[in-house]
Amino acid sequence: MKRASTGQRAGLDKQPHEVAAMFDGVASRYDLTNTVMTAGRDRAWRRATRAALALRPGERVLDVGAGTGVSTEELARSGAYAVGADLSLGMLAAGKRTRPTLPLLAGDALRLPFPDGAFDAVTISFALRNVADTEAALREFARVTRPGGRLVICELSHPVNRAFRVAYLSYLMRWLPTAARVVSSNPDAYVYLIESIRAWPDQAGLAARLRAAGWGDVAWRNLTGGLAALHRAVRD
Repeated sequence: MKRASTGQRAGLDKQPHEVAAMFDGVASRYDLTNTVMTAGRDRAWRRATRAALALRPGERVLDVGAGTGVSTEELARSGAYAVGADLSLGMLAAGKRTRPTLPLLAGDALRLPFPDGAFDAVTISFALRNVADTEAALREFARVTRPGGRLVICELSHPVNRAFRVAYLSYLMRWLPTAARVVSSNPDAYVYLIESIRAWPDQAGLAARLRAAGWGDVAWRNLTGGLAALHRAVRD
């Protein structure tokens, strides 16, 4: 298996240095590529995430796996103080060039550089799949969230309609790699994307992991027919 360095891909064991190097390699065109790959649905999904968090002015929200800060910027529109954290220094550098006023910090989802209970809400969008230990990350999110605080996860998921699911898998296997070669600065990273999506639990499976990690009031709703899903939970 090809190992990750800039311009390559991570393995499904999701070693942090490999994941970081892979995202360093896609940073320059990451936002554009996501918009093209999702036919613009990524913007609606970001708005849905902000709405699900129900942020109030003055609250503190942490955006884990923030990448270039496009999701953090959306959260800040609520009037909350939004902080982004990401493992990839290349993604953070790209974000700081285009969004210089946003607080974007280096941080591993498994070892966040914040004290206990520092945030009213935590969110992670399309990045939990890239963490080696999902439940450990969910426990770490709980650590930095105040009691009664909220968690929202926006992640690619499993379409609920069988015909749509078959079409989606065909898109992943046949058309996404071709599109990636046209618009991405690192097409190999999208081979990893396909593998990580296929290995990811369905909506009920992720909900079970949230409960196992100690989160309460777990619920989810599908976006775009289950192509993505919003999972919501409350810190006990």
